[in-house]
Amino acid sequence: MTAPASAAADPAPAPGAGPGAAGAAAPGGPRRMPPSVERALGGNHATPAEPPPAPPAHWRVGERALRYGTVAAVALSAALVTGRPWLLALAAGPLALLAMATPLRGRPQRIEATAEVGSRRCFEGEEVTARIAVAHDGEAGRLDPGVTLGPGVRLDALTVGRHHLDLRFTAERWGRWTLGTVDIDVYDTGGLARRTVRVPLGEVAVFPVPSHAGLTPIPVRLPQRLGEHTAVQRGEGVEVTGVHPYVRGERQRRIHWPATTRRGSLQLNQFAAERTADTVVLLDVLTDVVEPDTGTSSLDETFRAAAGLVRAYLRTHDRVGVVSVGGATRWLQPGSGDTYFYRIVETVLEVRKDLAYRSAGLDRLPPPALPEGALVYVFTPLTDQRILDVLHQVRAGTNPMVVVEIATGDPYVDPDDPQAQLALRLWRADRQAMRFALAERGIAVVAHQPGETLDLPLAPLLRTRIHGGTR
Repeated sequence: MTAPASAAADPAPAPGAGPGAAGAAAPGGPRRMPPSVERALGGNHATPAEPPPAPPAHWRVGERALRYGTVAAVALSAALVTGRPWLLALAAGPLALLAMATPLRGRPQRIEATAEVGSRRCFEGEEVTARIAVAHDGEAGRLDPGVTLGPGVRLDALTVGRHHLDLRFTAERWGRWTLGTVDIDVYDTGGLARRTVRVPLGEVAVFPVPSHAGLTPIPVRLPQRLGEHTAVQRGEGVEVTGVHPYVRGERQRRIHWPATTRRGSLQLNQFAAERTADTVVLLDVLTDVVEPDTGTSSLDETFRAAAGLVRAYLRTHDRVGVVSVGGATRWLQPGSGDTYFYRIVETVLEVRKDLAYRSAGLDRLPPPALPEGALVYVFTPLTDQRILDVLHQVRAGTNPMVVVEIATGDPYVDPDDPQAQLALRLWRADRQAMRFALAERGIAVVAHQPGETLDLPLAPLLRTRIHGGTR
């Protein structure tokens, strides 16, 4: 049975994450995965891109001098071997050209190249521009660049000028990518010698394009903070939930005259309190399942869907935090604000850095990462049973939880192989049993299809509020 390719991710702790972020302790001993899932996840581990060997820092012979010298050497050798003097005339032409191309002035001794990248933060599919300026003393000839690209970008255009180079890239996938290195061959005025200067372009942070999401389900209990969600408690709000008798000191403009007329006493409108919600997005980065036919990555879809949900809750002025599990645990305490979205994304960008994945363990979730009563969304492909240990930790803290399953599709099997068909049935039964076990514990499980809006699976959750667990 041929299964989707996968790689386990073990990100390093994010630098500069602030007081709200922390790395966990040494990984514990996770349980073994079932054989069917272990075979489905395979062992394809991507390796980071390595730059070519460093070029020599001195002047060396160029291609033109090698061509002229080779022709002259062959002609001289043929004249010596055959004893025919007229063959010496064949060497006179290349030697004359070498003499004419030799620069009258000395070659530049100091050559410097500096790179300037337009923006080091962008979204998937956006362009990244870079300009390399070449400065030297004396006179030099043409520039001949060679570009070594990073794994997550594509070079679209390269323009070579007299003293500069312009490059235009396209960020293809989210992550923290190395743009690459540029080796610039600087030739002398005659084109006979060259000297290579290496310019590293540095890194670029590519944010995932958020999926469309506008629905924001809320739990039963909300914190005592003003917000835009209607609470079950009475308070200052705009949604009328009923009427109550007048109490001295209340505003008379809230008198409900129809009820007052019927009951013969003053009746006032009763409003529901408006509260904010605490939401934590938990990302399963234990594995990255890639569909062999379409190339769809579960890690890509996880981050795009999570980014859409984070943006939806931040628009309603709720507090949102993030936790990523897989090797070192990353987390950021819930916060709010328009700029908090980028802080959340940058916290988890180190999960994918130049396609470097390592075997991952599991750490316990830090208590500050999951505030009491916070609604927890778990984005996972449900392909690694170690995520069940994480769900158990969240459920033990009485936090309401929603599991968003990132659909990965069935592994491809030979339709004419009965054993392969039986293995596929067992694989489907194993996943169905996992979903049933979560639903039996009162955990809402919804399925998100790649490319679709997240509002479709979340719409049924709006019928009732999400309940938390019990200790």
